[in-house]
Amino acid sequence: MSPAKKRARTYDPVKTRTAVLTQFGHVRAAVRDLTDEQLALPTRLGDWTVRELVAHFGMVFAVVGRLLGEPEPVKRDGLLAAWPFAIADEAPAIAGAARLRAEQHPDLDAYLADAEREFTAHLDTHLGGRLLPTGAGALSLADYLVTRTVELVVHTDDLNAAVPGLDVPYDRQALAAATRLLADALAVKAPGASTEVRVPPYAVVQCVEGPRHTRGTPPNVVETDPLTWVRLATGRTEWAEAVAGAQVGASGERADLSGLLPLMR
Repeated sequence: MSPAKKRARTYDPVKTRTAVLTQFGHVRAAVRDLTDEQLALPTRLGDWTVRELVAHFGMVFAVVGRLLGEPEPVKRDGLLAAWPFAIADEAPAIAGAARLRAEQHPDLDAYLADAEREFTAHLDTHLGGRLLPTGAGALSLADYLVTRTVELVVHTDDLNAAVPGLDVPYDRQALAAATRLLADALAVKAPGASTEVRVPPYAVVQCVEGPRHTRGTPPNVVETDPLTWVRLATGRTEWAEAVAGAQVGASGERADLSGLLPLMR
């Protein structure tokens, strides 16, 4: 049975909401004290500055309101684990919107406070089963919240990389959800059971076509830590670089994932 046809992973909506708001709170606390010089620093996101990256954090919440404003789909036809593949098509529009938000909102702390307040109001108003028309098809609001953990964790890492000395913490539940969603996306992209990908303590998935493993130690194993996995899955770290730096352990002839990564950018 392919990963797409297996029983989909479920997430506790209360824990997801808490994780999203906690991670956003970590970011708000950190960027509140950034200087104009720090906000003008470049990031690893093309020509984005730190100011534009911070503005994008508000958009991570604002998109929920935008999707709720669209007509509700008749039925769910989306796959949560396919969301990472759909986001690539939206990248140019996202970049343009981040620049515009950065220009329109010089007081970034007030902007983020407004975004959080509106987001929380939406969650209080709508049930988790409310369907949203996303790029990955119709997903429930509860499931779409899981995608917000990916956005927040990935861009928290971008922010830490851009500003020397900044160390925004990662909420454990947010990192766990982001890790699991990206691991499931790999299983959708490369269905099979010949390779086991382990990201302790949060995720284990089987993927890649080939002889199916049934017992004992799998012949093809990839193992890494959650942050390295997130970076590999989103193109922040190259496979060869991670293997050479012992950030990834890969054994077996089907353990090379370089041709499957990144899953999103």
